[in-house]
Amino acid sequence: MSRIFNSDLDSILEGTSRSFYLSLKELPSAIRKQVSLLYMLARTSDTIADSEGGDPEDLLQALESYNEFTQGNSEEIPDLEEFSDFQSNISEGLLLNSVGKVVSKIDDFSESDQESIRKCLGIIIGGQILDLKRFSSGANGIPAIEENDELDDYAYRVAGSVGEFWTQMSLDHLFNFKEENETELFEKGVRFGKALQMINILRDIPADLELGRCYIPRRSLDEHGMSPSDLLDSSKMDSFRPLYDEYLDLTDQHLDSAVQYIEMLPHSQFRLRGSCMLPVIIGKKTVSLLRGRNVLDPGEKVKIKRSEVKEVVKQVIMAVPFKGSSKRLLRE
Repeated sequence: MSRIFNSDLDSILEGTSRSFYLSLKELPSAIRKQVSLLYMLARTSDTIADSEGGDPEDLLQALESYNEFTQGNSEEIPDLEEFSDFQSNISEGLLLNSVGKVVSKIDDFSESDQESIRKCLGIIIGGQILDLKRFSSGANGIPAIEENDELDDYAYRVAGSVGEFWTQMSLDHLFNFKEENETELFEKGVRFGKALQMINILRDIPADLELGRCYIPRRSLDEHGMSPSDLLDSSKMDSFRPLYDEYLDLTDQHLDSAVQYIEMLPHSQFRLRGSCMLPVIIGKKTVSLLRGRNVLDPGEKVKIKRSEVKEVVKQVIMAVPFKGSSKRLLRE
């Protein structure tokens, strides 16, 4: 297994990223550390935002302080120790306590890479701050995103922007494209990221509701004769399914763009193509499973088994070297 940082940070990275670590460690060495660092920085802000034991105002203040520090606008390392105590994932707690060491890694890169890392991280944290404000507004009932445009904006901020960053790193360090093709690659990269975020949203509805967050837009629920509180009742799945299937269809469309993104990458970029294939194949399998489940039942959470993930890794290794094989694999 290739190492990304020194051993202690690498262990934290693996403990927080789960299956995504498989993609990170297989990236070409020229961009592996940049992408992995952005992941750790974004995972830190995400852990702050999702801390169950924190007061919303304290979480918001911590996120804003963290943003100022990571953007280089403050030299004061934010104290996140109180939030580390709330984490059930030990690695996430360690990550919060290692914020100074992790952020210092930004200085290891060129000025252009630093700018790209900070730009993307700023977009992500901006989305998380907006999220905290939206869901701590004190509105009656369960706070919810209002309409589809807000959902799409959120998916862009916290994940689509990572597709942009990933693409920028690839163009800066791995290969060149004609300008008109670059535009298309960036667009598909954004949809790639949105696909992965939509899967998280559509899989984790009960967990998000428990945190007082409804990512299914209120207006769409209203059009189907439902409200956010109805999603707390697993017996309402039949009523919810037509709308839920619409969002799964949208996610599948984003995944189709992700497939096209991979097809646009130079065939010689084996490691890059392989690292992209893994989350797409796992994403497609997850969407297929979600279509047949009662996702409103907390006991039916969908998760791809480790044995299946290992099998996907083997399939990707076999497919990557051959032209056309990746396309067939991703279309299955």
